Amino acid sequence: MKKSEFIAQDLLSKIYQHSGSLPEKLPPERQLAEEYGVSRFTVRKALEKMVSIGAVRIVQGSGIYINPGVSSNPLVYNSITEKKFTDISFKMLELHKRRPDKEEQQVFGLTRDDFIWAFTRLRRINQRNVQIEYSRMPAEGFADLNQTTIEHSIQQYILSKGYAISHSLTRYQAVTVSKEQAQTLGCKKGIAAMHITNRGILQGGRVYALSDIVDIDYSCTYVIPFNQDNLAFRQT
Repeated sequence: MKKSEFIAQDLLSKIYQHSGSLPEKLPPERQLAEEYGVSRFTVRKALEKMVSIGAVRIVQGSGIYINPGVSSNPLVYNSITEKKFTDISFKMLELHKRRPDKEEQQVFGLTRDDFIWAFTRLRRINQRNVQIEYSRMPAEGFADLNQTTIEHSIQQYILSKGYAISHSLTRYQAVTVSKEQAQTLGCKKGIAAMHITNRGILQGGRVYALSDIVDIDYSCTYVIPFNQDNLAFRQT
């Protein structure tokens, strides 16, 4: 684990350990560097990650403030959501409109006479291929979906249409890269990857996107409350 990643996780752990009496601020950058025995640059990288996931905010000349409520809510961040949009680029591989199959009708609440968009895109992080994403969206309400939109943020596109995004429902499964996927990603066939299935949900409950993603460089960190009911269920 990189030192900056360790520091970010350790600071998060300490924030959650003080859930009953949460301090207002973290120690200053110089003090953190001394405590962890690293450079201020390494501490700065850790703090940038914590800012990106909404755990803290940095006020120049004032300090590193812990965001209210962070210790009482689930927190999830991964190798994509912690990246800035300037580090991410997309290349559209395919886009077409078609009728939904039975599963897609169920997910989107459509009939067999409706249409959906189906597109495939390649996601790159700092000029390196990391993901193949196959996504579907209902055509109704998104008639102007095009290559320019697909090669940018779909969430920003949804918000620009006046919709409010509510939740994501995500599932992870370890897989290996197929020959076809390896050719697209420029990697070796059979290497380990993560298969990510995601539903994007609007306020009101409508699903706006259903995606299947294969990622060859994925990591994810969770901070979640203890679930007593789940423990009891697993013991029966």
